[in-house]
Amino acid sequence: VQLVESGGGLVQAGGSLRLGCRASGFTFSTHTMGWFRQAPGKEREFVADINWRGTMTNYADSVKGRFIISRDNNKNMVYLQMNSLTPEDTAVYSCAVRGVISPTRYDYWGRGTQVTVSA
Repeated sequence: VQLVESGGGLVQAGGSLRLGCRASGFTFSTHTMGWFRQAPGKEREFVADINWRGTMTNYADSVKGRFIISRDNNKNMVYLQMNSLTPEDTAVYSCAVRGVISPTRYDYWGRGTQVTVSA
C-alpha cells in the first residue's frame, strides 16, 4: 500500500490550497479515505473523510464549511480543497485508508505534505 500526498505549500491567510493523495496497492474504490493533520507540538487530528462511493463525507468542526473532501475512483485519488485558510491550519497533512487490515481503523498513512499559512 502506498499513499503519496501533494499540493502543500505556503499560502497567505484567506487563501486556498488543494491537496491530492495518490493511492496504490489496494482496491481504492472500496475503502473510506481520510485526511488528518498534525501541527508542531500537537496530536494528530482528524480533518475529513469520505466513503468509498464519495456519497458521504465527515468534517472536523474546525474545518466545516471551509474544506471539501472529494475522490476520483478512476484515478485512485482523494483531494482536499482548503479555502479561507488561517494560520491555525498550518500543519502536516496526511491521507489515510481505512479498512485494509482492520475494518474500523485507518491502517496505512502517507508521509504527509506541509501546509503553512502566514498571517
